[in-house]
Amino acid sequence: LGLILILLYGLFNSVRDSLLVLVAIPFSAAGGVIALYLTGLDLSVSAAIGFVSLFGVSVMNGILIMTYFNGLVNSGMPAEEAMFTAAEKRMRPLLMTALSACIGLLPAALSHGIGSQVQRPLAMVVVGGMLLGPIMLLVVAPALQMVFLDKRRGKPRVKPMDNTLKLDE
Repeated sequence: LGLILILLYGLFNSVRDSLLVLVAIPFSAAGGVIALYLTGLDLSVSAAIGFVSLFGVSVMNGILIMTYFNGLVNSGMPAEEAMFTAAEKRMRPLLMTALSACIGLLPAALSHGIGSQVQRPLAMVVVGGMLLGPIMLLVVAPALQMVFLDKRRGKPRVKPMDNTLKLDE
């Protein structure tokens, strides 16, 4: 998680934004743990690999929302409006990604044949995390943005670029 935080800081140049992106990880992890518990599967190496891939997808979802939010704020939109707009506009892509991952891994999660002892924990972790993580991200991230980004409300972090061409004569 430390390496992910360093990379996010390099992307956003803000510890606050980087930590807000990492908020998605506990919800996805909780979904994976709940899925393992409900199916009676143990934490194994393949389940741990599922958690690693789930963390990557969760961070990607958080980056999508935070990048869209920052773009709206930098273009002059008030932070409160930008927060709800970002969650609304990114909701469909996030849920489509989660649903396609769940549908794709459902056969592996429900299999009982040869080799299923390896693939079932991985698939269950990813399916459980992808069912809970994006939904909680869309609910919790805007609320946390309101709490932690209160000082920046209505003020763009970086002044919008002037796209007019200036010629020296």
